[in-house]
Amino acid sequence: MDLVVQRPEGLYCPPGDFHIDPWRPVDRAVITHAHADHARRGHGHYLAAAPAEGVLRARLGDITLQPLAYGEAVEHRGVRISLHPAGHVLGSAQVRIEHGGRVWVASGDYFVSGAGDDNRTCAPFEPVRCDCFITESTFGLPVYRWRPQREVFAAIDEWWRANAAQGRTSLLLGYSFGKAQRILAGVDAGIGPILVHGAVEPLNEAYRAAGVVLPATQLATEVNDKALLSRALVIAPPAVQGSAWLKRFGDHADAFASGWMQLRGARRRQGVDRGFVLSDHADWPGLQRAIAATGAARVIVTHGYEAVMVRWLAGQGLQAGSFRTEYGSEDDAARAEASA
Repeated sequence: MDLVVQRPEGLYCPPGDFHIDPWRPVDRAVITHAHADHARRGHGHYLAAAPAEGVLRARLGDITLQPLAYGEAVEHRGVRISLHPAGHVLGSAQVRIEHGGRVWVASGDYFVSGAGDDNRTCAPFEPVRCDCFITESTFGLPVYRWRPQREVFAAIDEWWRANAAQGRTSLLLGYSFGKAQRILAGVDAGIGPILVHGAVEPLNEAYRAAGVVLPATQLATEVNDKALLSRALVIAPPAVQGSAWLKRFGDHADAFASGWMQLRGARRRQGVDRGFVLSDHADWPGLQRAIAATGAARVIVTHGYEAVMVRWLAGQGLQAGSFRTEYGSEDDAARAEASA
C-alpha cells in the first residue's frame, strides 16, 4: 500500500487516515503552510508546524490546531509524522510519514537557495531522506534559474532610490503573505519610509510575533503627506492594479516581484515598469538538488510543470509519476492572498 494516494478531497494517507493540504473539508488535515491554496477552512483538526500557528489562526480564524515543533514526531494510528523546514514562508513544512519501515515525504511548496542566500524570514529548507518524495514543480523548467537574492534586493534598492530622487512613489507588487515580508527583510529601509497595503500589515504583525525582524511599516491609507509619499516604497498585493486605491500616489513607478518575471512576456502582461525575479519556490537547479538530497528512488510531482519534471526524473533512472491537485500557481495564490 502506498503511504499517500490521491483522493477527491486531496492527498490522503490510508494507514494514518489523514489528509495533507486537502482542498475539501476533512476530519484530519496536516498543513504544509498557510497559503490559501494549501490551508483552507472547514477541517475538523489541523496539524501544522509551530511557527505557522500565528498566520494560520489569523487567516483561518477559530480552528482546532495542533502545533508541532520542527523535527518533533507524533504518532497517529501507527503512523509516525514529523514536520521539517521547507524554506518557503513562515512555518512552511515538509511532511515526513513513516510506517511499516517505509518513509515518504510530501514537500508542500519549498525554496532551495545557494549558500548564504536563504530566505531570512523563515527556517531554511532541510533535506529529508526518504523512499518516496512528493515534490512541487511550480518552476520546473530549465529557463527558471534564480540570481542570488542579494543582487535582486540591490536592484530593488537602486530602483527605489532613483524614484525617490525624482519625487515618485515606488509601488512594489508582491503577495501579501511571504513575498511582502521577504521584501521587507531584504531592502534598505534607510532609503525612505515603507508603506503597506491593509492586506499586508496583519501578516507583518504575525511575522514579528514569531520573532522575524522586519523594518517599521505604516498603512498607506494613513499617510497623506505628499513629501513622504514621494520618497516611499509601497508594498501591495497585485490585485490593487487598476484600482482606486492607487490614486493616492499620483504619478508613481511600479514593479512586480515574482519568479514569473523571469519571462519578458509575463512582465508585459503584468503591465508594470519593472519586474524583479524573486521567488519563494525552488528554481530548476534547486528542484534537482532537493530531489537528489532525499535519496528517494520514487518521486511524485504535484503542481507546476509536472510532465516536464516527470520526464526529467525518468531520464535519471527514477520511478516518477504525478498527482493531480488543486494547488494553484503563484498567480492564483496572489489573487487569493489579496482577497483574504
